[in-house]
Amino acid sequence: MDETATVAESYTEMTEMLLPNDTNNLGRALGGAVLHWMDICGAIAGMRFANRQVVTASMDHVDFIAPIETGEVAVIEGYVFSVGRTSLDVKVDVRAENPRTNEERRTTTSYFTFVALAEDGSPATVPELTCPTPEETALRDEAIEGRREQLTDIVKRYDL
Repeated sequence: MDETATVAESYTEMTEMLLPNDTNNLGRALGGAVLHWMDICGAIAGMRFANRQVVTASMDHVDFIAPIETGEVAVIEGYVFSVGRTSLDVKVDVRAENPRTNEERRTTTSYFTFVALAEDGSPATVPELTCPTPEETALRDEAIEGRREQLTDIVKRYDL
């Protein structure tokens, strides 16, 4: 296994058309469907980075800031922005696209932690994260700051 991997090597983009089976009675995406897509996207990003199976360890707070309407396309993007010895932190963003008007809007962001697994199912070491381009450094820094801001907001909101 390589000892280093880049943000770009983990980058994953998925699309899903919102169909009636994944909607509530208002014709908008069920939160559980969006979380499912986010978890899959994050896991793929983690597997691309680590070159091995990963499992979800945690997911940070999620705010659904805008709906995804029936017939719109959900674009789910994820990338690894931080690593531990056996864990990977992945930022996952979701935006809605109206394919008829090309309008887009941000709908959801969260941060996931995955653990890499060896063939026997035990935790396995992951590559060191490198950012060889200014764009990758900016993505990493944006994710770190976004997670910090989200955690600060939660502490304030719930008076922790």
